[in-house]
Amino acid sequence: MNFKPIFGFIAGAFLALNLNASTIKKGELIVATEGTYSPYSFYNEKGELVGYDVDIAKAVAKKLNLKIEFLTAPWDAMLAAFDAGKADVVFNQVSINEDRKKKYDMSVPYTMPYPVIVVHKDNNDIKSFADLKGKRSVHSATSNWAAIAEKNGATVIVADGFSKGVELIISKRADDTINDNVTFFDYIKQRPNAPLKIAYTSNEPMPTAALLKKGNTELLEAINKALDELKAEGKISEISMKYFGKDISK
Repeated sequence: MNFKPIFGFIAGAFLALNLNASTIKKGELIVATEGTYSPYSFYNEKGELVGYDVDIAKAVAKKLNLKIEFLTAPWDAMLAAFDAGKADVVFNQVSINEDRKKKYDMSVPYTMPYPVIVVHKDNNDIKSFADLKGKRSVHSATSNWAAIAEKNGATVIVADGFSKGVELIISKRADDTINDNVTFFDYIKQRPNAPLKIAYTSNEPMPTAALLKKGNTELLEAINKALDELKAEGKISEISMKYFGKDISK
């Protein structure tokens, strides 16, 4: 099915939904995701919404016997739509951190990516997070990566998504971006001549999880149970192998 024409930030069909009602009872799971974040959530050449997070969301919905619908928008608009009650859950490589846990509930992790700093191939000034001080770091405004850059003294330049961010690095209007290693390798696989490189790779993974409204305990417990079962059955590993050729869930 081609979701693209009917899903988006202003998708009118979602505006009338009462998402304070029990999602499980109404039999539908509305999932917010970017749709521009390959290989996690993107539209393929047929206009179909696909990706690692998309497939996991579908597998969770199937476990819960729920019909699934997707709302797609760039990160900041997507999160705003979720906060406004237009979706039940976010599946979009949302990193787990203390600030997010204060505002939202988060599922058990289903990905263990490693943060990297990406720079222009001619840039030899950045070799660690400490070297970001005073640099121009390009990110989505409310992303976890932007928070890391700011914490290390960088000036954040706003762009919608990784691809648009690295365009600014290539044109030398930004110095760096932080993201996960898998996203970078997927980008380079598609654009092998892009003048980019990894300047630093963290030794510590940054687990990602589904994002839910605070206090939506019934849905959180159901999603956690589904994710645990999918892991035990090898389904998440199978999805990971499909997109990455390796298991990035552990």
